[in-house]
Amino acid sequence: MKVLVTGAGGFIGTKVVEVLRARGRIGESSITALALADQSLAWVPAGALALEGDLGSASALARVAEFAPDVTIHLAAVPGGAAEKDYALGRRVNLDTSLALFEALAVRRERPPIVVYASSVAVYGATLPEVVRPDTPLGPPLTYGAHKLACEILLADFSRRGLLDGRSVRLPGVVARPREPNGFASAFMSDILHALAAGERYTCPVSPQATTWLMSAWRCAENLVHAASMEVGADPARAWTLPVLRLSMGQIVDTLAGLYGADRRALADYAPQPALEAVFANYPLLDNSAARALGLADDGSPEALVLRALATRYPPPLRRRSQ
Repeated sequence: MKVLVTGAGGFIGTKVVEVLRARGRIGESSITALALADQSLAWVPAGALALEGDLGSASALARVAEFAPDVTIHLAAVPGGAAEKDYALGRRVNLDTSLALFEALAVRRERPPIVVYASSVAVYGATLPEVVRPDTPLGPPLTYGAHKLACEILLADFSRRGLLDGRSVRLPGVVARPREPNGFASAFMSDILHALAAGERYTCPVSPQATTWLMSAWRCAENLVHAASMEVGADPARAWTLPVLRLSMGQIVDTLAGLYGADRRALADYAPQPALEAVFANYPLLDNSAARALGLADDGSPEALVLRALATRYPPPLRRRSQ
């Protein structure tokens, strides 16, 4: 099985590559060739093919077509905050390049190539019901979410036509991203973990009651790899929201205090920004039974989520640290 990972040099992409290398297979099929695509790649495993440069360029797409992957995990994207500020960039990368990639992969073969598309919970509206279910109407409040939803629809159409075997998985807040400018308006979800774990003061831009849907990057990578082998049935939408842990910022602080010391609670201050909280920290309950039935999973507990989120190596720890 030949596997392509786009956005392979990014926060989640590097972890997907680590999971693939550690397992050496997807489902029951061994990985015989691995290709990594990104603007630049700081590290490429021995034997892997590096596809550096603009994925939307004709030359890059020709190399993708020549590689002819059996599975593509498509992560390459401009993050939400950056896409909102620069519409042209967001459209070119998040929409136009994704469509061009789908077209490059959609060459008639005996078995359609599998495409796992990293969509986002940004496809939901800013106002949500008490419980989000698989049939909850979608209404992205930002351009980033609109482009993600458009790609979900396009990938489902390629699948309907028998050209691709698409699986869109909607990513929640994925932590803990590096502490650097990254264009994510939701960066506070990661920053609070880094700061309090290190014993540093942190001012949170949402209230302690604000709720988020969270997943560690390692669990996210595992879910993306699993999505390539799961039996999806006849669902025409071919899109699933990943199972999550729904936590308030206060619960996150309490979890960090339990793991790293009670003094962490005093290090957390709050300066809520209503507009930010309305979009990124006002999430209700989620009915993810359909995704769980396919074998997708959350981190299991707040403690496991924090430890896995802050782990730098795979596999991440599964147990609480000793006090």
